[in-house]
Amino acid sequence: MTSVAIIGAGITGLTAGFCLQRRGVTVTVYEASDRVGGAIRSAREAGYLAEFGPNTILETSPKITALIRDAGLDSRRLDPDPGSSARYVVRYQRPIAMPGSPLGFFTTKLFTAAAKWAVLREPFRPARRDGAEESIADFVRRRLNQEFLDHAIDALVAGIYAGDPEKLSVQQAFPKLAALEKDYGSLIKGQILGAKARKRRGEIAKDRAPKFSFDDGLQVLPETLCERLGDGVRLNAAVVKLEQIPNGWNVRFLQNGLEHQAQHGAVLCAAPTFKLAELEVASQPQVSFAPLGEIRYPPVASVVLGFRREEVEHPCCGFGMLIPKIEGFKILGTIFSSSLFPNRAPAGHLTLTSYVGGERNPELASKPPAELFELTCADLRVLLGVKGKPTFCHHYYWPRAIPQYNLGYGRYRARMTEIESQAPGLFFAGHYRDGISLGDSLVSGQRAAERIAEFVRPTTPSASTPSPLSAGTTA
Repeated sequence: MTSVAIIGAGITGLTAGFCLQRRGVTVTVYEASDRVGGAIRSAREAGYLAEFGPNTILETSPKITALIRDAGLDSRRLDPDPGSSARYVVRYQRPIAMPGSPLGFFTTKLFTAAAKWAVLREPFRPARRDGAEESIADFVRRRLNQEFLDHAIDALVAGIYAGDPEKLSVQQAFPKLAALEKDYGSLIKGQILGAKARKRRGEIAKDRAPKFSFDDGLQVLPETLCERLGDGVRLNAAVVKLEQIPNGWNVRFLQNGLEHQAQHGAVLCAAPTFKLAELEVASQPQVSFAPLGEIRYPPVASVVLGFRREEVEHPCCGFGMLIPKIEGFKILGTIFSSSLFPNRAPAGHLTLTSYVGGERNPELASKPPAELFELTCADLRVLLGVKGKPTFCHHYYWPRAIPQYNLGYGRYRARMTEIESQAPGLFFAGHYRDGISLGDSLVSGQRAAERIAEFVRPTTPSASTPSPLSAGTTA
């Protein structure tokens, strides 16, 4: 049977389903909630467009470009304002623009002379060759210095993972950074000498990759993929058990209070790991998803505020600002949303998207909306010179937001690979396996589709719709 079940209608699952469908494979996407998109959540109200999850897609791979084209979304793509390239890091209680060139680095006030000297010495520091896993904090202290960790890397980690640099594994969370030392003996040498290799692979470093969104927010992408999949997407359908059968897998799921089942040739697990851990799996040999429930997902609140342009002193012409823990603010960082793309705020207004919680202050993320708005405004008054009350207030609470690739995370990836080997027809893809950025998830979904298509192709000559074995039996 060529039909494929996909668990989870987040962006990875939808991308995989769309790509499989284009290859002539029948797909059923099972989504436990009443919406598609997962962490992507856009909302337009009163002239504002709020993004409560990711704000942009980084075009790091030609696979991403091809997906947008194949989905028919080229005409709806929005590239950022050319003047929005500046990024800020807070130091001395104010945002300072990150340098964009070697000369800019040596003249910036963001780092002291000691930090600049550490960069000059970095190519001459011995590379670590023992293969031992290391936190990103220890890695940066060893290759650069404590100042770089406190005032740059800590802010970067908060902005990407909402994580703790003392816990995140450099090999797992920042593998390309670790590879620079392994392959070239130095970060600086690797950046220079590795440029040609990256170009041959068609890859673009994330700090240089083009950013984009869509005319009505990132939600356009999952909604469009869902439309293309048509009846292949089942909402409010929670998969509860997977049973191995001679020609594939029997999928048991709950929908409208009733239990149903359907047979598929393969299953892609693209839901968050804390959901996958709840699944019962019957196979020979026996496998368990339960260990995946140990993966840490800290809580994060996304706070979107609108202000009158004249009531914000900072020009906010750039991508946004990252805030190191050492600066003592409650928010992790702020994206200058309306400076990035048009129609994110009414004329004469700004939209600012800030994030609260993460591993730094997990207890703050679940605060009532009024408290979140106030603590965010208090920080923005100091950092951006915000005055007056916001004209738009919205927030979204993610109780489990981003998987943390902490020390020892490799065992979870190894476990997924082991399950795929022991239980043919089971596949894993998503931000818990292949990188947490939105672009990573898009590529993960496409690569999963390629692997699954190869798996199901030899077993059947043509695609066919799965026939329910039963429908309407009580749970």
